Amino acid sequence: MMSEYIFPFEKLDVWQLSVDLADYVLNLLGKIFHNRHMRLISQMEAAVVSSSQNIAEGKGRQYKKEFIQFLHIAQGSLYEVVTLTEVFRRSKIFSQEESLNIRKKCEVIDRKLNGLVNSLHGRKGLAKSPPTSSEAVLKPNAGETRE
Repeated sequence: MMSEYIFPFEKLDVWQLSVDLADYVLNLLGKIFHNRHMRLISQMEAAVVSSSQNIAEGKGRQYKKEFIQFLHIAQGSLYEVVTLTEVFRRSKIFSQEESLNIRKKCEVIDRKLNGLVNSLHGRKGLAKSPPTSSEAVLKPNAGETRE
């Protein structure tokens, strides 16, 4: 039975979304034959849970500056997930649809992390990067080149 106590980080949408992402990706990884890609799978497992862990750890820090630093670390882990997702897609470990779902979830989390950092800095509406569409980034064939 779960305790009724709610930790401060559990109230953050970005933490909840990060845990949802981890659950989704870990379920996908559970269906993969592990012997062939064990190192990549281990990296993905670590990266996908790291985002929510860093958000939680940062929220527990005494100073706002420390929290912001942990949010940046969480964002770095999120970018690892995006990179590994692309590697998995190209290697046909993840399908196009699975990869797109992960990218969309990552995009939402990335925007929320940026928003939270900007809010903590006292800035409104500042985005770290211009909006992008996950669908525009994914290519159906691994052999195609980017222009």
